[in-house]
Amino acid sequence: MSFNELGLDPGLLRAVADKGYDTPTPIQQRAIPALLAGRDVLASAQTGTGKTAAFVLPLLQALGDRRERAPRALVLTPTRELAAQVAQCAREYGRHTGLRVQVIFGGVGMQPQIDGLRSGCDFLVATPGRLLDLEDQGVLDLAHIAHFVLDEADRMLDMGFIHAIKRVIKLLPQQRQNAMFSATYSEDIRALAARLLHDPVAIDVAPRNTVAERIEHIAYKLPKEHKRHLLAHLIKDGDWHQVLVFTRTKHGANRLAEQLGGAGIRSAAIHGNKSQSARVRALEDFKANRITALVATDVASRGLDIKELPHVVNYELPNVPEDYVHRIGRTARAGATGHAVSLVAPDEGGLLRDIEKVLKRAVPYAAAPAFEITAAPQPPREAPGREATRAQPAHHGRGRGYGHGHGQSARRGGPSHRPRSAGRPGASPHGGAAGRFGGSGRKH
Repeated sequence: MSFNELGLDPGLLRAVADKGYDTPTPIQQRAIPALLAGRDVLASAQTGTGKTAAFVLPLLQALGDRRERAPRALVLTPTRELAAQVAQCAREYGRHTGLRVQVIFGGVGMQPQIDGLRSGCDFLVATPGRLLDLEDQGVLDLAHIAHFVLDEADRMLDMGFIHAIKRVIKLLPQQRQNAMFSATYSEDIRALAARLLHDPVAIDVAPRNTVAERIEHIAYKLPKEHKRHLLAHLIKDGDWHQVLVFTRTKHGANRLAEQLGGAGIRSAAIHGNKSQSARVRALEDFKANRITALVATDVASRGLDIKELPHVVNYELPNVPEDYVHRIGRTARAGATGHAVSLVAPDEGGLLRDIEKVLKRAVPYAAAPAFEITAAPQPPREAPGREATRAQPAHHGRGRGYGHGHGQSARRGGPSHRPRSAGRPGASPHGGAAGRFGGSGRKH
C-alpha cells in the first residue's frame, strides 16, 4: 500500500513525498482512513511506529483551507519535547496548506505564545498546564475545537494529568472527533477512553506491552557504586557514539552527567528542572553527535525523537516495569536494531523480575568485562620544579567480595592492562567475557 491509496489530498501527499516517504506504517494504514471518515479512534502503538503522522495528516485534511481565528484542532501531549515534535510534524506536513500551527507549553515565556494565538491558529499543540493557564487568562478560545487528540495517554496519567485532562475536556464542544493514542492499556486508560471516545475504531498494531524484537536485552549485576565505572568502560571500549542513559532522579542525572564528563565522555543531563532552551540544546547536541551520552529521567525522555539510536542504558531500573518498555522504545526504531543494557544493583533484582513479567521473557545477565575503578580526581599539587601528578586508579575490576560466579575477576596494574576485547574487530559492542551480546545464561 502507498500513501496515494489512503485518500489524502494532493498537498499532503506532496509534503509526504518531500520527506521521502512512500509506504505508510501499519498504524498509518489503519488510523488515517478511520480519522478521515470522521470516526473516533483508540490506538495502541509504541513509539517509533509513525503514530504522529497517523493523526496529523488526517487532522490537517479535515481542517481544509478555511482559516478562523480560534483553533479547530487540538493535540494534547504530556511533555514539552513531544509537543514541539508534534507541532514540527504538523508544520512540515501542512506546508502546502496554509494552515497555521501553534505550540504552547510551560518553561518558556507566555507572551510569544499569546501573540501567536491572537494572530490566529488552526492547529494547536499543547501541554495541559500551559493550556489551562492561558485559558484561565482568557487568551485561548477552545469553543471551536472540532478534532481532539490525546497523545501518549498512558504517560499523561503517569504524570498525574488526569484532573487537568478532565478540565480540558469540559472546555471543549460536545460535538467533536476524538482520538486517543497510548503505548499501554491499564484500567485507568480504559476508563478514560470510555469517557472520551464514542464508538471508537480500535487499532492495536502491537500486542500489549511488547517491545521491538530487534532489541537485544542484557543485564550486568554489580554494586551500585561501581555502575558509573562500568558504564564509562562500555562506552569507551565499545566505541559507543550515542547512548541514552536513564536515571530515576533529576539529581542523579546531573551527577552522572558530571561523572561521565570527568571520565572524558561528552555528556549532558535532561530533566524537568532544566530550562526549555537547555533541554532543546542538549537534545540537538545529542542528535548531532556533539555529545555521546544523554542522561535523562523518565519524564523528560517522553517524546524524544532520536533516529537510529543504538544504545539505551538503564543506569537505574524503573520502579514501574512498564517504564522499561518506554525507555528502550527509543532504540530499534524504523527497522533498525538496538541494545538495551541494564545495570542491576543487588537491591534491584526484584525490579528486573517485574520487568521480565511485563516483557514475558528473561533479560539475561552477562559476565561484565574487567573495568577500571578510578578514584575521584584530586586537585594538582603545586610544587616548585615538579609537575602535578595525575590521580592513580584506586584498583581495577568489580571490587572484592562481590560477583563470584559471574565471570569477572579483578584486574591489577596500570592502564596498559586495560582489556581490549570490546575494541577488536568483530567483537561484541560490550566486550568482556560474555563473548557476544547477551552471551551468558541467566544467573541469580
